[in-house]
Amino acid sequence: MAMQLHNTIAFVTGANRGIGRAIVTALLARGAKKVYAASRTPTAYDDPRVVPVTLDITDPAQVHAAASSASDTRLLVNNAGVLASLSVLTAEPAQLQRDLDVNVHGPLAVVRAFAPQLIANRGAIANVLSVVALANMPPVGGYSASKAAAWSITQALRGELGPKGVRVHAVFPGPVETEMSKGIDLPKTPADEVARAILDGIEKDALDIAPDPMSAEALAVYLRDPALLARQFAG
Repeated sequence: MAMQLHNTIAFVTGANRGIGRAIVTALLARGAKKVYAASRTPTAYDDPRVVPVTLDITDPAQVHAAASSASDTRLLVNNAGVLASLSVLTAEPAQLQRDLDVNVHGPLAVVRAFAPQLIANRGAIANVLSVVALANMPPVGGYSASKAAAWSITQALRGELGPKGVRVHAVFPGPVETEMSKGIDLPKTPADEVARAILDGIEKDALDIAPDPMSAEALAVYLRDPALLARQFAG
């Protein structure tokens, strides 16, 4: 059943900038009752509906504390992420590990911590992945691999949480106008447009959400011929 965002209570990770901050703003515009805005360095909001939360998703103690303090959450937006590794041949092992820790293990830890209240509240999860989760783009090969792993885990979560009443959405943004993507020489979509498209997808109960023109085209190719998308990205 599709989630209505008016009057809902949401928890957004990576909420201090980029897509995460834009999602917080978009939720408020749609009448959210409360938004927990979580990041390692929380920023202030003028709206009293925003509750800042200090959260490093790779810190188990902070994850547990966040879930305990936000037990009324109905929508979990797993947005926090990093781009630490580029070429899989030349990236340092620590860079590859950083991508895996933040983009794979961190979001999964957050889901595991929030699962009891999401089940109780018949809530939803939106995992913000990347279009390169669908097929690897070698210039960002390590990052792509971490997002592909997160996509696989998202599918596993659907199988485990779906029967318990929790919808699990996968979001596949292409290049977005954020600090993370400033070095990527491709046309970029403004973060506020991407945020609105993500929320539109949740309200329409779209399990796979392509929130910008590039990702919409890539997802369409992937659904027809995954090998073709892989060739396009590799070329």
